[in-house]
Amino acid sequence: MPKEPEEPEASREPVVTPVRVVIGLCLVAPFVAMLWVGSFAKTDPAFIGIPFFYWYQMAWVPISSALTVTAYKLWQRDQRGRAAAHVTAKGGEPR
Repeated sequence: MPKEPEEPEASREPVVTPVRVVIGLCLVAPFVAMLWVGSFAKTDPAFIGIPFFYWYQMAWVPISSALTVTAYKLWQRDQRGRAAAHVTAKGGEPR
């Protein structure tokens, strides 16, 4: 089976792009928010009688979900763009 020639370094797309940085931030933000306990280890301000410590953590459940969905959608768009660029670079028509 013949092996395809390697692409030269100059024609490769960068691995770290602004979109991928945003994806990383979307995925890291909930971890940082939950691991930095000193930022939310207090009782005030209370929300409908629930201490800050509890409602802050519960607020991160939908926030984390939204950030994960955002990261997934950005990743899909990035992969489609890379696939189209790869096909175009080889001289074909993008799908």
